[in-house]
Amino acid sequence: MDNLGVVFMSEVVGTAILILLGCGVVANVALAKNKGFGGGFLMVTIGWGLGVYAGVIAAYNSGAHLNPAVTLGLVASGADTFGSGVPVNPVSILTYLGAQMIGAILGAVVVWLAYKQHFDQEPEAANKLGVFSTGPAIRSYGWNLVTEIIGTFMLVFVVIGFGRNGDGGGLAALGALPVALLVIAIGASLGGPTGYAINPARDLGPRIAHFLLPIKGKGSSDWAYSWVPVVGPIIGGVLAGALSGVLLPILG
Repeated sequence: MDNLGVVFMSEVVGTAILILLGCGVVANVALAKNKGFGGGFLMVTIGWGLGVYAGVIAAYNSGAHLNPAVTLGLVASGADTFGSGVPVNPVSILTYLGAQMIGAILGAVVVWLAYKQHFDQEPEAANKLGVFSTGPAIRSYGWNLVTEIIGTFMLVFVVIGFGRNGDGGGLAALGALPVALLVIAIGASLGGPTGYAINPARDLGPRIAHFLLPIKGKGSSDWAYSWVPVVGPIIGGVLAGALSGVLLPILG
């Protein structure tokens, strides 16, 4: 398998694990009759952080981007290669983005399989959708967009900052534990308004799975909101990459 093939499989597997554990903790908290039912937002935030931890470890061969905002942020920063050593070019960028979306969809499907009986017995369609995708506490598309931009900026900016002290780029540049703590910190601090997607694949991939899967009484997939957790993280990631050269100057 060539380098791009390794990158593709690494990103698929890592992103699938991220979504399986991340959406899985939401299912545990939100769906009726689970042992974790009612565990609260802090449990969800910790679960997502640990999901990132596991995904980063599994995707070390690709630099563990696991997130289109990270990939595009690294491109905007002027990186010549990704953490995998693969040159930055249109083919490698599309490889990362495609693998992340496929992994996100697959991870969401496995969550549905794991919680199939609980989905069937959950009376609220909104709780079922909430397992797969984010939604705002107060629906205001402009302000929801701002929140996602800020949260994703923090993620990608710190990722690039750590990467400047090491080699390569991607979440793996931080190490699995620091990036997990970073995600928990962002969720605990900025996650309340929108549920902090901070990752276009994390929201869009599972939302597509929700739309396609035969989930009993699932209701709408809320496509009216779906652009916010895609556009916001992309803007935030690209801004972080573009400003990193000014705000994170390289000394030497």
